[in-house]
Amino acid sequence: MTLPAKPWYRDRWPWLLMAGPGVVVVAGIATAWLAWSTDDGVVADDYYKRGLVINRQLERSARGAALGLGAVLEVTPEGAVRLRLSGLGDTAAPANVRAKLTNATRAGNDRVATLERGADGFYTGRMAPVPSGRWLVSVETDAWRLPTVAADGPVGAVRLGTARAVD
Repeated sequence: MTLPAKPWYRDRWPWLLMAGPGVVVVAGIATAWLAWSTDDGVVADDYYKRGLVINRQLERSARGAALGLGAVLEVTPEGAVRLRLSGLGDTAAPANVRAKLTNATRAGNDRVATLERGADGFYTGRMAPVPSGRWLVSVETDAWRLPTVAADGPVGAVRLGTARAVD
């Protein structure tokens, strides 16, 4: 006596063999949908203009290093900003400078303040309150720029340029 043969779809081996290619097809469809429906934010239409801006920033950074400039930037959590600029030498002190606090993870939280020079030689100004977190701090004018420094936690006092080695 012979047992009647089971139909192929009742056996597990054909299903097991078809599972691998089936998973690949589903993953390919999901990847194609994801690629089609999301924006590719890395590609910029104005890449040449952005490159020129980066070159200008590098030139300003090199000029700041050549001048031997340094600064100590103090920022309170409420947003009061005070800056002591050093190393100007014979160069005339600028009337104002820009202090930038760039959030390392959220571009919408960046802070910028224009600091005016006071009679005591300190630059002061205000910006929106600065929460604790990771910030990239820079000080610049149209002529020069100090190297960017990372600050973790509350910003407090940050030393930039040659002032990093000075207490």
